[in-house]
Amino acid sequence: MIPVKTVLAAALGAVLGLQTAPWQQSFPTEGLDLRTVGENPYFILRPGYRLSFRDRDAKHPTVLVITVLDETRTVGGIETRVVEERETKGGELVEISRNYFAIDDKTKDVYYLGEDVDIYEKGKVVNHEGSWHHGTDGATLGLFVPAQPAMGRRFYQEVAPRVAMDRVEIVSLTHKVTTPAGTFTGCLRIRETSPLEPLLRDHKSFAPGVGLVQDGDLLLVSCK
Repeated sequence: MIPVKTVLAAALGAVLGLQTAPWQQSFPTEGLDLRTVGENPYFILRPGYRLSFRDRDAKHPTVLVITVLDETRTVGGIETRVVEERETKGGELVEISRNYFAIDDKTKDVYYLGEDVDIYEKGKVVNHEGSWHHGTDGATLGLFVPAQPAMGRRFYQEVAPRVAMDRVEIVSLTHKVTTPAGTFTGCLRIRETSPLEPLLRDHKSFAPGVGLVQDGDLLLVSCK
């Protein structure tokens, strides 16, 4: 019989090993079959697909609309699909970003290859903070949503030194989210952090067959 202390020590070691596991930051493109159209259980990359979100602020709500455009762009030699995010606060335009995604036709993993950001104040563009592109200034593609997520897996979604280094840890595969668009079960839930913003802590939830349903305080209102 194995001593109880040995079993407990092994269990503790496993937990500590998970907590101290390194973040996956390198995603070689060799062997990938990247396409601009496709989907996995948690992400739909299809022109015309749209998700709309809103927070609970009754007077000055934040509204986010994510649209998969019928448009592609070559980023670092790789053809990508353009996904637009348009955010308003109290009816005033705050940000428009054009995000560049591709999906591996074999694994269905979705990769993130950069974005162009326009930050607005009083109807005018004031900066492009957060913009980056795979293959430029040391930036490389990150893994955005794996098709077969595993609990505890940790990886970078953005790999743009000094600009954007968002990383996520998978914290649940069975999360339940209630939104104005409905209640979703069996959701993939991720925790977001960034070495560039040590105080950043946020969560996103992705529902099977739908995609993103919760982004921090923003909840899904409609999808089509």
